[in-house]
Amino acid sequence: MSITVTPGMRRLCASVLGMEAIVLALVTPVAIMVNKVEPATAVTVGIGLAVVCVVIAGLLKRPFAYIAGSVVQVLAIATGFLVPIMFFLGVIFAALWITAIFVARRVEGVT
Repeated sequence: MSITVTPGMRRLCASVLGMEAIVLALVTPVAIMVNKVEPATAVTVGIGLAVVCVVIAGLLKRPFAYIAGSVVQVLAIATGFLVPIMFFLGVIFAALWITAIFVARRVEGVT
């Protein structure tokens, strides 16, 4: 199965990953201060995933980046184990990710 990357898909998915990077970075202080997570764990997960989002956003010209982005969506949902509201926000971002892919493909006539 080959993924056809379109300019609109790249833009929409990069936007989702950019906003997700901000939210994931903000998980770090919440996990430390509110949920008393060890700082090393919180920084590794929160900042680490935020950096991964930015890197993947830069790689969206390549089809494998969409698979990596999908993996990030699962990991974002899993951050709910550190900050419970992330279960909800992770699902929202996953829905935005899927929507960005399908809407862009439909608008650009790639379906």
